[in-house]
Amino acid sequence: MLSGSVPDRIQIRENGLSFFVDLAAGQKTGWFLDQRENRAAAAAYAPGRSVLDVFCNAGGFGLCAARAGAASVLAVDSSEAAVAQVLKNARANGLSDTVKARAENAFDFLRDLEQEGRRFGMIVLDPPAFAKNRASLEGATRGYKEINLRALRLLEAGGILVTCSCSWWFDRERFRAVLEDAAADSGRRLRYLEDRGQAPDHPVVSGYPESRYLKCVIAEILDSRR
Repeated sequence: MLSGSVPDRIQIRENGLSFFVDLAAGQKTGWFLDQRENRAAAAAYAPGRSVLDVFCNAGGFGLCAARAGAASVLAVDSSEAAVAQVLKNARANGLSDTVKARAENAFDFLRDLEQEGRRFGMIVLDPPAFAKNRASLEGATRGYKEINLRALRLLEAGGILVTCSCSWWFDRERFRAVLEDAAADSGRRLRYLEDRGQAPDHPVVSGYPESRYLKCVIAEILDSRR
């Protein structure tokens, strides 16, 4: 910023949608631009499906899914402010009938949904970085496995899992191993459809491995063995 002042809130356009972004109080910069193309890619699988968007922030994945023709979207975040932002963005795009949002702890809410016998056609998991250093890898592994295991138990046969990790410390091989473990424990089989990274304006640079940080896997539930 060379002169003037930065507004607390701005409005942006992404993937044909309008989003209000809170620069002052939102998470990090207020909007995760590195997921822009992944949101569009995930939305292609959403038409006709009931979608659960977990760790939704301001609703990027969920609103893209709704615009693409999802039957319903339930967006979940622990932040009351984020949930309010989702609902505001849904209204701005005429999607309030499709998009609902709740402030909940993701781990507890996924468990409660399972106990209620709920099922979804598509689940998006876009959590904050669970691994911020080498020492946190063990705990991160447990966290990623738990949310993916619970999501797999909530998905219908033929459903779509969109699961992300933004931690460089948690590399692609480790992330895929967690998904395999979660699938085995859930009694489900996965067909991997897309293995994606960050948008091109967040380039991967040689000699700087930390630049290859974002993982976004899109997979289909082939069956249930139970």
